[in-house]
Amino acid sequence: MQIVIEKIVPKPMVAVIVATIVALLVACGSDESERASIKLALDWYPNANHLGLYIAEDKGYFEEENLDVELYTPVDPSTVLQTVGAGADDFGISYQPDVLLARAQGVPVVSVVGMVQYPLNSVMALESSGIARPADLVGKKVGYPGIPTNEPLLDTMLKFDGSQGLADVELVNVGFNLAESLISGTVDAVVGAYWTHESILLENQGHPVNIMRMDEWGVPAYYELVMVTSEEMIDSNPDVIERFVRAIKKGYADAISDPQAGVDILVKANKDEIDEAIDRPGADLLVSAWKTNDAEFGQQDSVRWASFVKWMQDAGLLTGELDPAKAFSSDYAK
Repeated sequence: MQIVIEKIVPKPMVAVIVATIVALLVACGSDESERASIKLALDWYPNANHLGLYIAEDKGYFEEENLDVELYTPVDPSTVLQTVGAGADDFGISYQPDVLLARAQGVPVVSVVGMVQYPLNSVMALESSGIARPADLVGKKVGYPGIPTNEPLLDTMLKFDGSQGLADVELVNVGFNLAESLISGTVDAVVGAYWTHESILLENQGHPVNIMRMDEWGVPAYYELVMVTSEEMIDSNPDVIERFVRAIKKGYADAISDPQAGVDILVKANKDEIDEAIDRPGADLLVSAWKTNDAEFGQQDSVRWASFVKWMQDAGLLTGELDPAKAFSSDYAK
C-alpha cells in the first residue's frame, strides 16, 4: 500500500507522520508474548551444574522472555519426573536413564535440552590403591549408592576390560557416603561418583583419585543431565518452552565463556549453600561437558538416545519396546 500525504500535510510533518505510522504497523504486527510463571525443579541442591540457570535469572534473560521462573530444590529430588509429568512442575532437571525408565512406566515426560553431553558418573579409586582401570577391580569391594542403574553400568565397564563383570567384585551399598567410604577403606573403589564433584572433594581433603569415566570403558555416551517437561506442556505451551530454552541457552553460553563469573552469581543467589572449593573447579570441568566438539549446549542426538535405549534393554533395565524418539525433542535447543 502506498501512503500519499505530502499534498495535504506540510512537508515538515510528513516525516513525523510516516514514522508514527510505521511504528504503529510494527506494533500491530508484533507478537508480544504473554507473561508466564514457571516452576523449575532442580535435581539437587544448587551447584555448578546449574550455573546457566542462575545466570539467566541474574542477567534478566528470563525477564527478556517475559517469564517469571521459580528455581527450587524439591524435598525429594527423586520425584522430579513424577511432578513434571503430572504438571505440578513445568520443568525439571533429571537424567537420561531416568527419563527412559519413567517413560517405560507411563510417565509422560520429554527431554527438551541436553544439559550435560556426557556421563559425569564414574568409577573412582584412591591413587594410592593402584586401581586405575576396571580390570583392577577384580576381587575388590566397590561401593555404590544403591541406585540400580549403577550395577549394569559397572558390569559393562568390567566386561569391556576383560573381566566376568559383577561376579568378579563385591558390591557394597554405602548410600551417598561415597567419599567417606573410600577414605575410611570400607571399600576399594566407588561407582556413582561424579568426576566433576567427588573427585574434587577428595582431592581437597588430600586424597587424589584415579577416575574411570564410563564412556571411555564401554558404556555408550548418554546425557547425564537433561531438562524435561511434560507432553501436555509441549502440546499446550510450546511458545513458553521456546522462550524458556532460549533464555537458558544464553545463560549457559555465558557460563561456558566465563564459568567463574557464573559461580560468583551462583554464590550470590545461594549465600552459604555453595562450597566454592568444589564448585569453582567443578565449573571449569563442566565447560567441556556443556559444549563439546560435536554439539552445542542443549542439542540432543537421536542416535545417542537410540543406542542407550538398546543398552538399557540389553542390560535388563528396560523390557518391551520403547520408542526413543518420543523421549526427547530437538525442536527447542537447535
